[in-house]
Amino acid sequence: MSEQPLNPSTAAAPDDDAAGTAPVGPTAAGSTAADEAAALRAASFERARRLRMEPRFPGGPAADPAGSHHERRIRSFQPRRSRVTTGQQDALERLWPKWGLDIDGQRVLDLADLFDGLPVVLEIGFGMGEATAQMAAADPGTGILAVDVHTPGQGNLLGLADKAGSTNVRVANGDAVILLREMLAPESLDGLRVYFPDPWPKARHHKRRLIQPEFLDLVAPVLRPGAVVHCATDWEPYAEQMLDVLTEHPRFENTAADGGYAPRPAFRPLTRFEGQGLDKGHVVHDLLFARV
Repeated sequence: MSEQPLNPSTAAAPDDDAAGTAPVGPTAAGSTAADEAAALRAASFERARRLRMEPRFPGGPAADPAGSHHERRIRSFQPRRSRVTTGQQDALERLWPKWGLDIDGQRVLDLADLFDGLPVVLEIGFGMGEATAQMAAADPGTGILAVDVHTPGQGNLLGLADKAGSTNVRVANGDAVILLREMLAPESLDGLRVYFPDPWPKARHHKRRLIQPEFLDLVAPVLRPGAVVHCATDWEPYAEQMLDVLTEHPRFENTAADGGYAPRPAFRPLTRFEGQGLDKGHVVHDLLFARV
């Protein structure tokens, strides 16, 4: 599954290994041909930039919902622009106005109104949405606010929920850090789920991992006392980091009696991604920590 951003306190400077390259300028002063080539390159660069910022579906998820309202940060996700199927496009066009929302950082969500009074669990990074749709269908008394930036996955989850007759799913498009920091009221959530986030295995990319102390500082105030943070990963070093970070945070308490990992709860489906990891011999770890 994909994952959402981290580390709101990171400096605003662009990350060195993510920096882009500007168009090349003229090769010789006064050269008409070189000037024209440079102008064409600049125009092409600008067109590509505009296309990245434009929504793929009018009335659907925005390409950059928060725009320039918020600072640049090192992010824990990579927005992907893969092909949207006909079914996913249909679901986005039909259901986004009813069940979708952009994370723009400009308002505080009324979750009671959004979910008709249901208790709400936030899920960050749902991939193609199969597990989310299964959990929603199995527990219609709980609202799921599902966050991701992957347009095909957004359309797929909307379609799966609609097919199952589930009305307790809302799909949020954008940066989960902005959602937590700007758009959720204190103690408004009954749980948080982060399943199989990107492990960012290279040491120089560990700063991009989602489960960090700064991220938990944002999470704790919007959770009700007793609400559970449930993480799962098949990447052993990341599981160890998650366990350390959650154990050391003063606002969370391990629900496992031995202070370690928890058995997989029956309500968390075995996902396709998880099955692929198990086939490779990976060990899946679940962590369940309660907000104290």
